[in-house]
Amino acid sequence: MKKVLITGSGGLIGSESAKFFSDKGFLVFGIDNNLRKYFFGEEGDTSWNVKNLKKNIPNYIHFNIDIRDNQKIEELFQNNKFDLIIHCAAQPSHDWAAKEPHTDFSVNALGTLNILENFRKYCPEAVFIFTSTNKVYGDTPNYLPLIELETRYEVDKNHKYAEKGIDESMSIDQSKHSIFGASKIAADVLVQEYGKYFDLKTACFRGGCLTGPAHSAAELHGFLAYLIKCIATGKEYKIFGYKGKQVRDNIHSYDLVNAFYHFYQNPRSGEVYNMGGSRHSNISMMEAIQKIEKILNKKANIIYLDANRSGDHIWYISDVSKFQKHYPKWKYKYDIDTILQDICSVFKE
Repeated sequence: MKKVLITGSGGLIGSESAKFFSDKGFLVFGIDNNLRKYFFGEEGDTSWNVKNLKKNIPNYIHFNIDIRDNQKIEELFQNNKFDLIIHCAAQPSHDWAAKEPHTDFSVNALGTLNILENFRKYCPEAVFIFTSTNKVYGDTPNYLPLIELETRYEVDKNHKYAEKGIDESMSIDQSKHSIFGASKIAADVLVQEYGKYFDLKTACFRGGCLTGPAHSAAELHGFLAYLIKCIATGKEYKIFGYKGKQVRDNIHSYDLVNAFYHFYQNPRSGEVYNMGGSRHSNISMMEAIQKIEKILNKKANIIYLDANRSGDHIWYISDVSKFQKHYPKWKYKYDIDTILQDICSVFKE
């Protein structure tokens, strides 16, 4: 039986990966020590998701390990030869990173190095997939020629990114990234380098807005799922600047993990892919509020703050055409409306 190691298995992408690859016949090893609860409090607690994995996936084995603990990580690799590694564990918030830069960097960068080095030493024939982020581009997208429309911002129709979105050629230099963005860049470049320098099969998937019903969403991370939770429960939701017209491309966790599977079947070395909802699935905050209110038949309790989050994107849509060119059989299952319906179904009676 093939073995997959999934870090951050209690999170959105980790848990989706566990279910997906279990269904494909893999023995699933999950690492998660619920550090998300430390980052975000009770709302970020992933223990419920780990409990579900243990209950519902008979071939799931859980390890309560901190990825910063290289000794324990090495012991796991010494005792198991993995065919696939999906590295999802991370500190995922801009704002939180500024409070504890050492913690952020040690989790995102050093933790990634620990997983990579043990992968190289003990199972170099395996495939390594890293959930990176569009935040590696910093605030460069904000300097595109953006136009304010009634419910959203859009890039000028004559710009090269207008038709398909932002591709992998965008520079990661000379921009404001946030401390979180900087630590993820360090990890992203390490993953590329282990592929290119050591000739290992690695890929960075630079995610847009990753979402789905398994998200332990909190104010500082998980925009769409957290917005839905707030509207469903009547909780106050804060919009930080840009008139609520900021745009994100949203990809369902299933579609992202399915892309992982396509890469695993025909891997490459040191690849980078922008991966989000693209032009197929994107929405502004204002548009999302309107749609969710209609689905749930509830009015949102919105507070608007003029100050935007530092370095936050005004408009970001991923161009996924590079991945589609490499893996033409991969297709989206979800668009923005089916994503909203799926997450809202958790709160509908």
